[in-house]
This record gives sequence, C-alpha cells and structure tokens, in this order.
Amino acid sequence: MTAETSQTLDRGLRVLTLLADTDHGLTVTELSNKLGVNRTVVYRLLATLEQHALVRRDLGGRARVGLGVLRLGRQVHPLVREAALPALRSLAEDIGATAHLTLVDGTEALAVAVVEPSWTDYHVAYRTGFRHPLDRGAAGRAILAGRLPDEERGPGYVLTHGELEAGASGAAAPVLGVSGIEGSVGVVMLAETVPEHVGHRVVRAANQVADALR
Repeated sequence: MTAETSQTLDRGLRVLTLLADTDHGLTVTELSNKLGVNRTVVYRLLATLEQHALVRRDLGGRARVGLGVLRLGRQVHPLVREAALPALRSLAEDIGATAHLTLVDGTEALAVAVVEPSWTDYHVAYRTGFRHPLDRGAAGRAILAGRLPDEERGPGYVLTHGELEAGASGAAAPVLGVSGIEGSVGVVMLAETVPEHVGHRVVRAANQVADALR
C-alpha cells in the first residue's frame, strides 16, 4: 500500500466488500482470516462501521451489510443513469421504441432511466420510477436470466408480450460484468411480436452500458 493511502480505510472498505458478497454474513474470525489481520482490528473496524449503520451484527455475532448503505445507494442511480443515456438514446432512435435501463431494487425491477424516440408518431409511455416484479416483463426476466450460467442464457435476450401492458411487447438483455450493478437494458413497443434483430440490438446496448459503467 502506498504512503498516500489509508490502511484503516482500505480495510474498512474490504470488510464492506466481503460482507456484500455473502448472503449469510461473516463472523469476526472469518473476517480476520480473510483480511489477514487479528480479531482486535476486525472488532474496531466493525464498531466504526456500525456507528455509521453500514454494518449490523445479528444475535449470533455474524456481521452483515447495514441499512446505511441504502443512503449511499440512492446516489448511485443518477450516476448510472448518466453513464447509460448515450447507449439508450442510440437504441431508442435505432429501433423507434422507448428504451430503458432497469435495476434490481429488492424483489422488484426499477426503471432508473428512460429514453423515448424522437421520430415516431407514437410510442409506449414508460416512466422513470416504474416498478414491477422481477418475474414479469422483459426487463425483470432479463435480470433473472443474467443470474444464470452463460450456457443457460439462450440467445442473451428476453422477449415478452402483454405481461405489463396489454398490446405492448418488450425486449431486454442483462447488464453483465459490472460489480455492484444488477440490471437490464431493453425496449418496449406496441407490437404483437418483437423482430429478432431487436433482441440482438438490445444485447449490444446492454454491452455498451456495461462498458460505460466499468
């Protein structure tokens, strides 16, 4: 570690990263082993993080990510939205349909960025802040598909019809390979079916968004 960095801050951030990567939390001993430091250091790190609600410990003593990270997370959406907008604008203009970036929010899919095409006579209204279950709609289904092994994702995109709005079809692809981000990029249009080339185009847009976020 260079002289310009803080060893304590680095360790605290590593604790948060380790806890974020597990669903079951970690004990002081487990954190000590993973960090390569003694238990006293871990206790001090956890106590400090607890004061800021970034870490909580259950009755069994296992440390988990605390609700304080939600306050930080709210500031992430504007940054993600800004990075994704160029790819979404290009997608909306190319396809002539409303393009969107959707992220996981608990058990729901949350639209955090929406771009409408400029040249069409009509298009589906789709608003930032729109929520729906992960297992309904192309955006949510694409996110779930992104959790599967590569060989089980099929063509890399998901097509749906009428699941969220009568007469509307959707196409979406997961945003992959971005640490801390689980989402999808897609389009929604008034059509009975979605042409195959649209599926391939949303995959390209999802890859562009992923590149912008790395």
